[in-house]
Amino acid sequence: MLIFAKRLDYRMDPRRLAKLLIMISLFPLLSACHAGRYISWNTADIRDHQRFPFYTINKAGHAFHFDKPVTEQEPQLPPAFNVKGKYGSFGSFIAAHHTLAFLIIRNDTILYERYFGGTDTSTILPGFSVAKSFVSALTGIAVGEGLIRDVNQPVTDYLDGFRDPAIRNVSINNLLNMRSGIRFSETYYNPFGHAARFYYGRNLKRYVMNLRVKDRPGETYHYNSANSQILAMIIERAGGKKFTEYFEEKIWSRIGTEYGATWNYDSEKYGMVKAFCCLNATARDFAKFGRLYLHGGNWEGERIIPAEWVAHSMDIHNDSRDSQDYPYTYYWRVLENGDIFAKGILGQYIYIIPSKNIIIVRLGKKYAGIHWSALFREIARQY
Repeated sequence: MLIFAKRLDYRMDPRRLAKLLIMISLFPLLSACHAGRYISWNTADIRDHQRFPFYTINKAGHAFHFDKPVTEQEPQLPPAFNVKGKYGSFGSFIAAHHTLAFLIIRNDTILYERYFGGTDTSTILPGFSVAKSFVSALTGIAVGEGLIRDVNQPVTDYLDGFRDPAIRNVSINNLLNMRSGIRFSETYYNPFGHAARFYYGRNLKRYVMNLRVKDRPGETYHYNSANSQILAMIIERAGGKKFTEYFEEKIWSRIGTEYGATWNYDSEKYGMVKAFCCLNATARDFAKFGRLYLHGGNWEGERIIPAEWVAHSMDIHNDSRDSQDYPYTYYWRVLENGDIFAKGILGQYIYIIPSKNIIIVRLGKKYAGIHWSALFREIARQY
């Protein structure tokens, strides 16, 4: 409990001290629910993947290795990101801004690679919402195999038990484009909000089944982690096997991964994968997923994701735009210039530049006030 007090940084203000004492008195009760986890751990951080229970995803039988250049090509830090010349190098800049891993890969060669904070090439790191792009890929595979007949099917063709009958008006396509109309507060700062329940909760299925539709499905973009969680549940039901087993079989074991990954779930009692957030892997293995999309869903001559699914995912189809005004398609941010990227809450990125055959991966402790995707576009001009 002393750790908890330190993390919340309570001084000795009487009112704050009173709140702390109330929380301490309620801790035995709260520890049995998601709020207990929230209070103990506070907001999401890079250690959470070790705190929550997880499924292990086995690596590929044959690993793919990116080449290393004879001479490393460290990028120059763009002037716009080096106000007053504070940073002497690109490496010092990314280190100062809470980066744990940073890779630049072009034509299957690692041009630049750095690790910080005791991490290295074998360190498993959380991807947070980068996981959503993997859910999208797995959906495409399920459609290609006929497990899901049509993305325009309603959610209730596969799942039942929803409290709100209006869920029957939500289609799989609505989920993929974040236009389901489902009421959901995507904030982790309210311990009793939707996102906190999903992230810290011990019974995800119950939370999903209690969701309600607020807006007409298909009309309005609203980023919503419930969408990808429902989609993962559909994949599991349609495929007749655990979501993580299907993921390992169809993607992770087939793209030359060097290490096993982990995917967190809600509790030992229910074992529901937290598909909206919690895939954890090494930086190089995350990059291999980027390589899969760079090659149109093909891996070394083997078709992994249907080509038409990847092509659709890498294009702009409506006015869906995220909080930074990036177009959003099938759980990918898609730029007008053809770049696409997956993004996680603490500044996790898989950034793909098809025009230059470049993949950039950044994993970190926090955003640190940096517009990372803009930085990636700037440094890509140097290669």
